[in-house]
Amino acid sequence: MNPSNEKPAFEIGIYTLGDIVRDPHTGKTLSAGQRLKEIIDAAKLADRLGLDVFGVGEHHRLDYAVSAPPVVLAAVAQATEQIRLTSTTTVLSTVDPVRLFEDFATLDLLSDGRAEVMAGRGAFIESFPLFGFDTADYDALFEENAELFSVLNENEVVDWSGSFRSPLRNAEIAPRPVQPEIPFWIGVGGTPESAVRAGRLGAGMALAILGGPLGRFKPFADLYRQAGAAAGHDPDSLRVGVTGHGFLAEDGETARDTFYPYYSGYWAEVNRQRGMAFRMSREDFDQVTGPDHALFVGSAEEVTEKILRQHELFGHTRFLAQLDIGGQLYEQVARSIELLATEVAPAVRKAVGSM
Repeated sequence: MNPSNEKPAFEIGIYTLGDIVRDPHTGKTLSAGQRLKEIIDAAKLADRLGLDVFGVGEHHRLDYAVSAPPVVLAAVAQATEQIRLTSTTTVLSTVDPVRLFEDFATLDLLSDGRAEVMAGRGAFIESFPLFGFDTADYDALFEENAELFSVLNENEVVDWSGSFRSPLRNAEIAPRPVQPEIPFWIGVGGTPESAVRAGRLGAGMALAILGGPLGRFKPFADLYRQAGAAAGHDPDSLRVGVTGHGFLAEDGETARDTFYPYYSGYWAEVNRQRGMAFRMSREDFDQVTGPDHALFVGSAEEVTEKILRQHELFGHTRFLAQLDIGGQLYEQVARSIELLATEVAPAVRKAVGSM
């Protein structure tokens, strides 16, 4: 059976960036190998509990464990049965689209049709010097690589030329995936141009909501759909997803008290690397976990209400939560996954289905 043929009306899943951050309580960090083992365990649990999507993101830094999403996802494919497998995200500006397509087509074959690609521009730029690209070409590289990936997705034999890689002349693009095409999403943060690009290309738009009031993100969904319609894409094919950071516990106060030290420590480390000394206060944290703000932290009921509130705003059909941030114990992450799968997902699907 090909799981891609039986998508629910509203998909719920999890993703990870594989950060390796010191536990704020013990000061210890996991090895990259142990972090990867926990990522696979989380994927197995999500699959067993019936979540729809599992994703891993790409970084090229010593404080992240995942630099090769298709390799990690291939391992996950062999340990799972139904859950869809996606990058969250692939840094599209610094990857060869042919290599990307062939890697994910191979993953699609290994997983019996469960592979997807989510492309983004990335929050860090270490991949540019690492792979010999100029950050001045940031946008042009993304645009060209996205267009070439679409061509590869549609054609077994390709003739193509562009500005940044060698031309393709009667090139056989192999292997071909199980699915007619590999689903292609574009991750969108705070740039309206990215939303327009996703719509123009007819790709799915994954809206990363990491901070700020929810209302400020609605224009992105509107721009995406307008650009897609203007480009002639079927409105029913234009899919919006939401991604965000989260943590669940039996009650909201426990969730916030437990998660705050990890989340604050995570952002302190990220900001330190960017040359900033800012550390998130508890007051700021409590604000962004509020009903009309970004962070998906609380009880199952609170997280369900926030997802449904966003569905009213964005009309999205997919939600992915990053639940393993800042050096948390795996047991804590696993409990969040269980609550998301067994309490949040059924409630959201039932509510959306009745709308």
